[in-house]
Amino acid sequence: MSSPTAPLARDLSLDALADRIRAGDRATLARAITLVESRKPEHQEKAHRLVQALLPDTGRAHRVGITGVPGVGKSTTIDTLGSNLTAAGHRVAVLAVDPSSTRTGGSILGDKTRMARLAVDERAFIRPSPSSGTLGGVAAKTRETMLLCEAAGFDVILVETVGVGQSETTVADMVDFFLVLMLPGAGDELQGIKKGVLEIADLIAVNKSDGDNATRARLAATEYRHALHILAPKTPTWTPPVVLVSGLANQGLEAMWAQVELHRAKLTATGEFAERRRQQQVKWMWTLLEERLLGALERNPRVKARLGGLEAGVREGTISAALAVEEIAGLMGL
Repeated sequence: MSSPTAPLARDLSLDALADRIRAGDRATLARAITLVESRKPEHQEKAHRLVQALLPDTGRAHRVGITGVPGVGKSTTIDTLGSNLTAAGHRVAVLAVDPSSTRTGGSILGDKTRMARLAVDERAFIRPSPSSGTLGGVAAKTRETMLLCEAAGFDVILVETVGVGQSETTVADMVDFFLVLMLPGAGDELQGIKKGVLEIADLIAVNKSDGDNATRARLAATEYRHALHILAPKTPTWTPPVVLVSGLANQGLEAMWAQVELHRAKLTATGEFAERRRQQQVKWMWTLLEERLLGALERNPRVKARLGGLEAGVREGTISAALAVEEIAGLMGL
């Protein structure tokens, strides 16, 4: 449901809206994000112009993706890490990519309650993903929200993936650093982790590694180091470290964040940091274009009238997939 104050963002002029966001007005930022999330064409058009106007004010923040299996302690860790960062003078925005939100209503709303300190921290901002939509659509809104937060002066953006599967790769494609939280427990440690997640990780943090879990956590860290050793790193500049942390006890988080900063320094020195962001921008453009074209295809009345028959023919083997695509393209005038 839209905020009752959201229409104010739509009523403000573009210049006034941009100026208030640059000034760090949190209420205006929230309303601008609601504008970005709107599906109405007139709101989308204004949102696109707003993001364009604010582009010169973006790009300086640390963009960090965080994922982990359910129960790994993402919310607690983000709450503690974010609080450490705001205490050190940073401004922190926590965003979510949740492809399952159409079914669950968006679990980050619960996480916002569990992030007790950040939720009341004036130097922090927590925003759920849109309450419906495809993973690609949710990710597009998250990207635009990230830019708005940067323009508002937030210099650390934590993007949490609360879904499963493709969401990890989607988040990795919009951030500078991808952090994977794992549970301690040697032997059963690799059971829920996919090779693909290891391949995109910039750091693995074994959480809940304090107290009685300390020995199991060290063994698990060794398992992960061995697993990472047989994978080709994303860049020769950076070998993903494995660290021990406890979000609840606030242990190891300062050293973990030091790795985030070291990663940025190393990749900046080689030019890889800027190049990665340029590649992400181009990939984002193509993703938006594909969604735009797919939407036009799905709305085309001639395609809609013929699509069921073509799908049935492909399913039954009476028409090849390639020929069906040719006919659909012809109906679209392509």
